[in-house]
Amino acid sequence: MRQLWSEERKFEIWLEIETLACEAMAELGQIPKEDARQIRERAKFSVAEILEIERRTNHDVIAFLENVAASVGPAARWIHQGLTSSDILDTTLAVQLTQAAGILADDLKQVRAAVGEKARRFKMTPMIGRSHGIHAEPITFGLKLALMYDELGRAEERLAQTTERIRVGKLSGAVGTHAHLDPEIERSVCEKLGLKAATLSTQIIQRDRHAEFCTTLALIASTIDRWATEFRHLQRTEVLEVEEFFSEGQKGSSAMPHKRNPITGERLSGLARVIRGHAVTAMENVALWHERDISHSSAERIILPDGCTLLDYMLVKLRELVEGLQVYPDRMAENLALTKGLYFSQSVLLALTRAGAERKTAYEAVQRAAMRTWKGDKPFAENAKAEPEITALVPASEIDALCSLDVHFRHVDATFRALGLE
Repeated sequence: MRQLWSEERKFEIWLEIETLACEAMAELGQIPKEDARQIRERAKFSVAEILEIERRTNHDVIAFLENVAASVGPAARWIHQGLTSSDILDTTLAVQLTQAAGILADDLKQVRAAVGEKARRFKMTPMIGRSHGIHAEPITFGLKLALMYDELGRAEERLAQTTERIRVGKLSGAVGTHAHLDPEIERSVCEKLGLKAATLSTQIIQRDRHAEFCTTLALIASTIDRWATEFRHLQRTEVLEVEEFFSEGQKGSSAMPHKRNPITGERLSGLARVIRGHAVTAMENVALWHERDISHSSAERIILPDGCTLLDYMLVKLRELVEGLQVYPDRMAENLALTKGLYFSQSVLLALTRAGAERKTAYEAVQRAAMRTWKGDKPFAENAKAEPEITALVPASEIDALCSLDVHFRHVDATFRALGLE
């Protein structure tokens, strides 16, 4: 990813665009084929020399063109014929963003595979589900990870969709009218670069495309943040159901030798904030003056390379976090037992309404049993069996059957099949 956004790679793409344009003009008989051949064979550049020329010209594309022309000779007069700087800049950006998206798509595929493997491994490992941070009803750790797998699948879909909308180049001139360059040249060059030619452009490709791309990166980063936050919560000392891998010789605190902190998850949450900020900047770049101004340009030189590089790093670190995640089923069982079966309350409530009880009456009867469980030592099932309004309609043997994890896990297999996680 770093190499893709390097100055060397940028100028390579610039040169390829200029060369392809000359070759397309030669095919149409607009310039001599021998000159196009010489441009292909002789054209080269020096990053250091371009930067030196730019100090004088204060214009990066003109500096590039001067440097390349020196290596070509008389045929260089055809280079940049009918083009404007943004034809080169925006088409190059489309190539870079498309290739960056390919790297990110591979990252997503790898992290999703790691999550899927872990989900299958802990498919039926019971744990408490929480809402508002409070014990709710039982789930499995595999189901939690299956949810992550599903969310990452949507991230893959969004990235693929936005890649198609960013995979667009343009060689249409100063205000997008093709006044000095045949549209066939634009189509030819874009096709050879693996791009689509913009149906219509101004001096630039419209920035709603780039804003969508950055917003997609921000959504993926937010998914990473969501799961980093989840694992961080599960690592809290009072919970300790999972833990980031802590290597031999690793240190958690300069002051407290006992510390084992979720530093990777915290780092990912922090970096997600940066990428979300880039999305705001990208949306600000949509509104430009008339056929263009360059208020977007300076910001894009930061947010696009940084956003792609950051997300690449974050996806790699998330995969490493998932692969190394320490999972503690015994601790999950201990936490599950803390509330003495209170999480079976809905099963009993529904049994009562099915047996004919009015919902308000049933709710209050089950809540009374639940409150005694909160304040006492007996499990919920025993308190439910001691509640006359419950046992009048639901016998004790049925209460025992209702207070079973099997009730909550009977559809887990079907869920995994629906996700392709069998």
